[in-house]
Amino acid sequence: MTMTILVTGAAGFIGAHLCAALSARGHRVIGCDHLRHDDPLLALRRARVAALLAPSGVHLVDADLRDAHACEALVAHGQPRVVVHLAARPGVRDSITDPLGYVGPNLVAFANLLQSCSTQRVARLLFASSSSVYGARSEAPFNEDDRCDRPESFYAATKQANEAMAHAFSRTRGLSVSALRFFTVYGPWGRPDMAYFSFAQRICRAQPITLFAGGELWRDFTYIDDVVEAVCRLAERPGGPSWEVLNVGHSRPVQVRTFLATLEAALGRRAQILDAPIQPGDVPMTCADPARLHDAVGALPCTPLETGLQRFVAWLRVWQRSQPEVLPTATAQRVLA
Repeated sequence: MTMTILVTGAAGFIGAHLCAALSARGHRVIGCDHLRHDDPLLALRRARVAALLAPSGVHLVDADLRDAHACEALVAHGQPRVVVHLAARPGVRDSITDPLGYVGPNLVAFANLLQSCSTQRVARLLFASSSSVYGARSEAPFNEDDRCDRPESFYAATKQANEAMAHAFSRTRGLSVSALRFFTVYGPWGRPDMAYFSFAQRICRAQPITLFAGGELWRDFTYIDDVVEAVCRLAERPGGPSWEVLNVGHSRPVQVRTFLATLEAALGRRAQILDAPIQPGDVPMTCADPARLHDAVGALPCTPLETGLQRFVAWLRVWQRSQPEVLPTATAQRVLA
């Protein structure tokens, strides 16, 4: 069944890929993003729109969801059956130095969207939570029923709050909601502050990279196409529970040093490494239990890390030739949960 789907954060990494995939499946897709002129990654966002949204016929609305009236107008005008909310300010470490900068985009905007989806009687809302809500734990895999009330960063706290806010709307307003806990999504058109992206750029430029905790942190890297397929299937379900929390990951974590070796092989270059202790906000491991997701939508593709990084490197080489000065070079090296 084809339907109208609104995707917020449509010029972002996951959002742009998702819009293109949903359109290819025959849906009418409305994309929303706030393209600020002071955004250092504005060129990258616009390039995603040109490469992924425009060829798919996806209409992009520039709206600031922190504005309640703009948010209401967006949902009322589009009349979507399903809303996929991906717009947010990402980043564990930035939330430590600038926590107040996360309140508007991650809390106020989400409250406005919940209200708008409720008043406009949207059939289902899917929104991006994060594996960060699990905090610093070493028991694996992470199950959706595990304790999630000890966030290690303000970013994680905003995602934990999003889940509580959405649950309240589900209980009191009858809004059907799916909270999606993404696990370290990577691939072409990604965010330059993520480890795989910033590491690759610095290796290509013969610049040293900083490896935290001896590279012994574990991450459940999840390739973008696998994530998009999961979200598409969830959006297309004819029903579903009124409230659910789902891990979107593979339960195949690798150590960061193993990940780095795989990236070096894909690039054909060795990294210059600077060692540093684990940083505030980092967690020792992420590892999804995907059983509940598989029960909901069936078995999903699981792209091997080697394949995913090779695809990313192929894209990066083309991107660097066309836009060599767009991406920041001084971004702190980080591995986000």
